[in-house]
Amino acid sequence: MYNQHTMKDNFVRDDGSGDGRWAAVVNRDAALSEDFRFGVTTTGIYCRPGCPSPAPKREHVHFFPDWEAAEAAGFRPCKRCDPRAAHPDEDWADLVARACRLIETADREPALKDLAAHVHLSPSHFHRVFKKITGITPKAYAAQVRAGRVRSNLKKGTSVTRALSDAGYVFPGNFYEGSARTLGMRPTEFRKGGAGLIIRYAFHTTYLGQTLIAATEKGVCMIAFADTDEELLENLKHTFPKAKLVGDDQDFIEFSGQAVAFIESPGEHFPLPLDIQGTAFQRRVWDALMELQPGETAVYSEIARGIGKPKATRAVASACAANKLAVAVPCHRVKRIDGGLGGYRWGLERKQKLLDREAKE
Repeated sequence: MYNQHTMKDNFVRDDGSGDGRWAAVVNRDAALSEDFRFGVTTTGIYCRPGCPSPAPKREHVHFFPDWEAAEAAGFRPCKRCDPRAAHPDEDWADLVARACRLIETADREPALKDLAAHVHLSPSHFHRVFKKITGITPKAYAAQVRAGRVRSNLKKGTSVTRALSDAGYVFPGNFYEGSARTLGMRPTEFRKGGAGLIIRYAFHTTYLGQTLIAATEKGVCMIAFADTDEELLENLKHTFPKAKLVGDDQDFIEFSGQAVAFIESPGEHFPLPLDIQGTAFQRRVWDALMELQPGETAVYSEIARGIGKPKATRAVASACAANKLAVAVPCHRVKRIDGGLGGYRWGLERKQKLLDREAKE
């Protein structure tokens, strides 16, 4: 058992200077895995940052510079995170392999929270570990698996519609080789104001006000908020002036309810395929936004650096303003560097409500 007198001579005191160690413990951040160890006085066990065990209470935690100091204070090593080992990547690789097998054998793409629970990690920590080990996100890996299923089924002579359905695609148009997301509306269709397109739409009432969901046969092309249905419909007509707009479709009302459920309770990714169009730069920004998890925020300059354009902060803000898919492309998760909300196409009050809702999830 640990000796409190020895412990006082060896632990690294957390003086509140903001070195991030306690945050790393709470967030199970494996990025700091070799920076320190922490002991829990109620159990007499010490761990590395990133340990999948439940986070202890702050008053029971002491920090050590290494595992030798922790053991000198009488703490025992955790059997889950093996804090003596120099490099935990091999253990993480085993966990990721288990998650990959679950993705590969599931009929439909598992949710991030379910994958994380399967390997006993928090969703945010699992997402970081998975990307570190594989180089891609869990969603991108699932997309690759589904694409492989389609190719395999087509080689067997299965019809295209059946092949896509068996692979877990909601819309046939959601299959795009080598792409984890559908950004499928052709530029010519968009520039012509949607000429030749049939766009179905439905109105819903959410905690953000009146909500419009609109989709082509390929996927959702607009999610917008306003005070009235009339205002929303005018916005849709203005955006796609030459498209055939179809409302009062009961099947689509039920279908679009999945988008409403996501708005009310945001998850790791939007549950329906997307059909959106933008410039190459805008797509890079939107793709980066969709990597942000619920409850996570970034500043415009971070997004700019992340896409390799560190001087394009204003252009990033413009791309956020051009987004036509509220919540599905989460531009509400981007703030000013001073902590201010910045702008939001559908009003700052709605942006704050979204952030508040996600912080509580």
